[in-house]
Amino acid sequence: MLPIAEKMDSVGFFSMEVWGGATFDVSIRYLKEDPWERIRQLKKKIRKTPLQMLLRGQNLVGYRNYADDVVTKFVETAANVGIDIFRIFDALNDTRNMETAIRTVKEMKKHAQGTVCYTISPVHTVQSYIRVAKELARLGCDSICLKDMSGILAPAQAYKTVKALKKHVHLPVDVHSHCTSGMAPITYLTACEAGADIVDTAFSPFAWGTSQPPVESIVGALRGTKFDTGLNLELLVQISDYFRELKEHFSRDQKLVDPRSETVDASVLVHQIPGGMISNLISQLKEQNAMDRFNEVLKETPLVRKDLGYPPLVTPTSQIVGTQAVMNVLSGERYKIVSKEVKDYVKGLYGRHPAPINPKVREKILGDERIVTSRPADLIPPELERMRKEAAALIRKDEDLLTYALFPQVAAQFLTERDQMEGTIGLDTIAAVAVALAKEHSERRVSYLTPPTMRGVGYSPWRSAGIQELHRSRSLRPGFYIEGI
Repeated sequence: MLPIAEKMDSVGFFSMEVWGGATFDVSIRYLKEDPWERIRQLKKKIRKTPLQMLLRGQNLVGYRNYADDVVTKFVETAANVGIDIFRIFDALNDTRNMETAIRTVKEMKKHAQGTVCYTISPVHTVQSYIRVAKELARLGCDSICLKDMSGILAPAQAYKTVKALKKHVHLPVDVHSHCTSGMAPITYLTACEAGADIVDTAFSPFAWGTSQPPVESIVGALRGTKFDTGLNLELLVQISDYFRELKEHFSRDQKLVDPRSETVDASVLVHQIPGGMISNLISQLKEQNAMDRFNEVLKETPLVRKDLGYPPLVTPTSQIVGTQAVMNVLSGERYKIVSKEVKDYVKGLYGRHPAPINPKVREKILGDERIVTSRPADLIPPELERMRKEAAALIRKDEDLLTYALFPQVAAQFLTERDQMEGTIGLDTIAAVAVALAKEHSERRVSYLTPPTMRGVGYSPWRSAGIQELHRSRSLRPGFYIEGI
């Protein structure tokens, strides 16, 4: 990205979304790159265009609600490192889960973009979206994003919704959609006609399918109209050529992009399942050697969503609903097996349900347990200092602490490997981290797989109870392994 960053900076975009969402997890889990350093490097090259990130409200860039002290510290650090615009959303459109992040963004004097997640259900109406947007404006947001993560926002509905938002909220409106169903380019045009101020696009090598409409096509389509962006189409094509070569280079050997993600799949208009969620369902079924049940899972997913009060299908609720649909199909009995996440969701630990839970399903899952009606994060005690003690052997700076707080197991492995590469870690440190992880995961046994290149390491079990070191291996990745996870 760095060689083309300055040229992208010269285009004149409203912003460039370069961080957040799954990119943080992917960076440490697969690329072995420090996500905080990525922003620093990009900020050196991109000086004129605001850098934007996607923040999952109280979930930050993870998959659960974190304590307020973690949310506050994360936003403060991200702002200091180089993020200018924070797009903040909650999977349930529960603004209580966005309060802390929005307040901290404003305290850091950055741009808070409050998000309304779009979906289709009996309880999701234009009026319901206006209520959410008004609350976001009251919390101090600088703009509103209408986020259509599944690509199901039809042109006529986009016109009605954007028109209503502009009338009742009086803030800039950003429309975000995907090309999954093929409607997004037309939806963008009607959104512009309704008064949208910003639309989200991608460079053409990475556009279409489950991504956004191509920026070159949108700029070309609007040229000469009252919505003319004024962006240099020739420059955009040059940048796309760079990314096209990059994509071809990586795809030759590594098969970087699944062809299914680049094509239109109009079935999303029926099941409303986003592309990323489809990938998760396929992965789960392959692990169980049950790909022949895929169509059953597609049919079951909307039924589970209805039972759970029509949550929008976006992280983490998309994973919650999808995993339960797989369990229902494979177990042969609906809700015979229920994940902890589903139980927490039904209990109210993710926030307010858009509609009431199916009473029979609620009773089967919870029995006599009480529903939580308070702001979920109010039930989470401060976490940072506990995490600081757990990972003291690996933490060099506050950024490491935050990385560990968000993804303890993955971060422990990432930070350990980083220190191994620099020759600054020994077995004592690895053992200390393993003990902390074991405590974090209810005293489960933690093992550390030794990299083949690590010298001077014995094979006898560590003295710490329940902690052992595994042998060197070339078939498995070095790192921490937690029993049953």
